[in-house]
Amino acid sequence: MPVAVYILGLSVFALGTSEFMLSGILQPLAQDLGVSIPQAGLLVSAFAIGMVVGAPVLAAATLRLPRRTTLIALLAVFGLGQVAGALAPTYGVLFVSRVVSALACAGFWAVGAAVAVSLVPLNQRAKAMAVMVGGLSIANIAGVPAGALLGQHAGWRSAFWAVAVLAAIGLVGVVVAVPRTEVPTGADQPRLRRELSIYKDKQVWLALTATAMNGAAVFALFSYLSPLLTKTAGLAESWVPTVLALFGLGALIGTFIGGRVADAHLFPTLFAGISASTLVLATLALTAHSPFAAVALSLMLGVTAFTTAPALNARMFNVANAAPTLAGATTTAAFNVGNTLGPWLGGLVISAGLGYEYTAWLGAGLAAVAVATTFVAFRLHRAPHRSRVVAASGPGVAPGAVSGVELTKEDDAAAGARR
Repeated sequence: MPVAVYILGLSVFALGTSEFMLSGILQPLAQDLGVSIPQAGLLVSAFAIGMVVGAPVLAAATLRLPRRTTLIALLAVFGLGQVAGALAPTYGVLFVSRVVSALACAGFWAVGAAVAVSLVPLNQRAKAMAVMVGGLSIANIAGVPAGALLGQHAGWRSAFWAVAVLAAIGLVGVVVAVPRTEVPTGADQPRLRRELSIYKDKQVWLALTATAMNGAAVFALFSYLSPLLTKTAGLAESWVPTVLALFGLGALIGTFIGGRVADAHLFPTLFAGISASTLVLATLALTAHSPFAAVALSLMLGVTAFTTAPALNARMFNVANAAPTLAGATTTAAFNVGNTLGPWLGGLVISAGLGYEYTAWLGAGLAAVAVATTFVAFRLHRAPHRSRVVAASGPGVAPGAVSGVELTKEDDAAAGARR
């Protein structure tokens, strides 16, 4: 794996720490700014909204710019956004700083994903994406719990300062290790109209829906994990960083598993991971008052949720192979549609007085929708295969020949992986 891919994963560590750390500092932040827990939870949605809007917009706007220069500029803006968040005097200012940081984060992820997959062969796409997703996993293991500890002992603003330092380190790494790339010219020049054509493919929309619902399922619970642990399971607040670290450890394990198996077994990985997340969330809803169950199932949710992440990313690059920049952008947007929808719906559940355990029931329902969507996509994916078998079995057709049916983009990618 090229060193540049690992540097991109390291940069994503800073981005992921900023995106997820609010789950560990939600309560002190809400108290300091004088807002409710659901209102503070909307800061998670604010970041996700910025990611949803920023990924496709910035990917399109920077389509013909050198990718390395784009990555440097976006990481610099992200770092400044963290400084603004640390200095924010009001909830409104913090909200805006989260959106600005998210716009830069989204653009970095979209362009960085395109760079990562361009540096490896087709049969290592899921592994390359696993390295980048691994940055998010390590953020959950180290960054988020560290942010929670900082929030408890040095104030929630210190967590934002720490992420600003991480962004500066990532910026140096990108400058040093990511190779310069020339802007393609002529027929190879990226064209927005050609890349936008991917949205005519229903498999792209099915992949986006499954990605969004999977993200919503996880974040409906994860955004409110801290109060669930303390107010429902009865754990001391000092346990929160430990449980967040366990979730992150599970995420790292899941990312490793998904990166190893998704290239060869994409749909089985999706089915197994999302179905397992559904089961874990439903079990947590039933056992949320048990401290042991809450801790153990938080670890398991990290494993199941992140096992699917490399597969979801690789699938989008397969079905949108002709538009790698927008493929990365739309995957990022889909993840963060889920990250927006989940905390918002979870906040509605809490505001309705149903209790924090009902965010787990909500997550289980959203995950079930992702399973159903993946099943529809699988059936559509298998249909061309059945058609080719029928066509090839007719009279006058040589064994193994294909008549009247073209290979799909996903088949081309799979064939490249086998080669």
